[in-house]
Amino acid sequence: MIRLLGGGLISPPAVRLDGPICYIRPPLPRDWREWADLRADSRAFLTPWEPTWPADALTRAAFGRRLRRQAQEWRDDQGYSFLVYDRATDRLVGGLGLTNLRRGVAQMATLGYWVGQPYARNGYMSGATRLVLDFAFGQLGLHRVEAACLPTNAPSRGLLEKVGFTHEGYARGYLRIDGVWRDHVLYAILREEWRG
Repeated sequence: MIRLLGGGLISPPAVRLDGPICYIRPPLPRDWREWADLRADSRAFLTPWEPTWPADALTRAAFGRRLRRQAQEWRDDQGYSFLVYDRATDRLVGGLGLTNLRRGVAQMATLGYWVGQPYARNGYMSGATRLVLDFAFGQLGLHRVEAACLPTNAPSRGLLEKVGFTHEGYARGYLRIDGVWRDHVLYAILREEWRG
């Protein structure tokens, strides 16, 4: 279910997608402190799986730049970023998004996600991923959503398989993670495979 919310000048359209245990919505300027605190508290948990954080990664200014870029991606139909919230408490638990959107004959995007350490392995990200796949295959009309993770990231692989992604291959030196070019396993799901 999509609910429209009040928007901001540098924010994407006001959309909220609700699931049984969580909801997702685009980030807003007022989210900076909660986002920065969760990312800071989860830094050691997240950095082995993510690109190297710039020195100012958690500052209000960096968050503002991130929001402006994400709002532009929404306007240009190039990417769709969301924060993930616990439905019962409205507490921020993570984030996810569709990036590298390709239209024309491709009709696909890449899924990326993160969860704060206190909320890992509690079903939030699988719930949020289901919501974003409904959005991708419904509102966006995509045909394919891809995802990649480190071969050693068993929780991420388990999440993708749990929600219906198929393991498709292995990519050498695929992304620079924590300062090192790392191999990744590749996954994808097609619209006709999605069961919601």
